[in-house]
Amino acid sequence: MSTRSDDVKEAAASAIKSKKDLEAHVANLAGSSRRERQSSAAVIAAVSKDDPEKLVPYMSDIIDALNRPEAQTRWEVLDALTELVSLDARTCDKALIGAETALFDEDSGPLRLAAMRFLCAFGATTENRSEKVWSLIDEGIQCYHGDLEFLDMLVGVIEFSAGKLAPSVKEELAARMKFDAENGKGQLKKRATQIEENLAK
Repeated sequence: MSTRSDDVKEAAASAIKSKKDLEAHVANLAGSSRRERQSSAAVIAAVSKDDPEKLVPYMSDIIDALNRPEAQTRWEVLDALTELVSLDARTCDKALIGAETALFDEDSGPLRLAAMRFLCAFGATTENRSEKVWSLIDEGIQCYHGDLEFLDMLVGVIEFSAGKLAPSVKEELAARMKFDAENGKGQLKKRATQIEENLAK
């Protein structure tokens, strides 16, 4: 496994240095080879963590990749878009339909998790956006409570709770987390309590 992640890191470092390399990976997202789409999406996700500004000119191509059938391509580009929210949230708005589809994908936990993280990052930017995505985040919290990815989803929700939320969203999120904050155990209780504390600030 480490060789693959080393390959991705190496390709990402090269794409950060070379516009031509980066553009080749962006082009692969729309290509016919599933394997190339997945590996280029992984490289783009890695670039987004190291140098997200490099990806801003290609955001519409990255968002378009949410229409690919395979889960991995979609979760990698959602991870990239999560990093890009702070640079261009307005363009990220166009990813909401793809993110909603991903959030309710029945077959892929990593894809649902990536969608939740993206929606939380996007929703935290303004009150208006928090209202726009709250119903999806709320449904995700209810649907996946107890799932393998749920505690990681709550990390996204913690960030969301610290953002610029509309008063109604704060109120409803606090009500949603109340039970886990009072009755949960371990990490679940800890994270639910942290969300409540953020909302009370």
